[in-house]
Amino acid sequence: MHTLPVYSQTGQSTGESYSLDLAKIADRVNEVLLHEAVVMYQANLRVGTAKTKSRAEVSGSGKKMYKQKGTGNARMGNKRTPVRRGGGHCFAKRPKDWGYRMPAKSLRLATRMAILSKFVDDEVTVVDSIKMEAPKTSAIHGMVKALGFAETSCMLAIDKHDPVVWKSCRNLPKFSVAPCDELNALSVLGRKRFVITKAALDRLLAR
Repeated sequence: MHTLPVYSQTGQSTGESYSLDLAKIADRVNEVLLHEAVVMYQANLRVGTAKTKSRAEVSGSGKKMYKQKGTGNARMGNKRTPVRRGGGHCFAKRPKDWGYRMPAKSLRLATRMAILSKFVDDEVTVVDSIKMEAPKTSAIHGMVKALGFAETSCMLAIDKHDPVVWKSCRNLPKFSVAPCDELNALSVLGRKRFVITKAALDRLLAR
């Protein structure tokens, strides 16, 4: 059993602890699968809108600049050739979709392995609950500062989507928040600390 202390919303210890069996999250951490999942998510984030003009697309006449022989110059075709300034590109870039998909079962397993790696590396903090009446960034910042993560990137996992909590976190640099059902390998591994509420951890273990 793995035991972690539980902290309050203000970042103070509650005196309680949370015990869990890490095998319920994942049986092991497969670094190859995690790498493949992260590369897939990053590839899907690529815009792929880069485009340059080929010699067929740049403006200019297609007429031969001067006759082949008798001028004393090197032979030359039209002015749109790639070897001349203002000409087209030899291998012009074209818009491309870099996205692809891995099997859903593999992605779900990669997410659980990413969470397991946070427990193994002792980078998980359990919070009792986060309840707010209105958006207040200072409240979340105060919690993070009390926990000692003010200068560290954090990922906050909550039970379900909460607009108030989301609005309170969106102005914090290097800080992300998401329901536990929407976590993925990139979002978990992309932040140094993993902060999760007790309700979210219960929901994660129950799935």
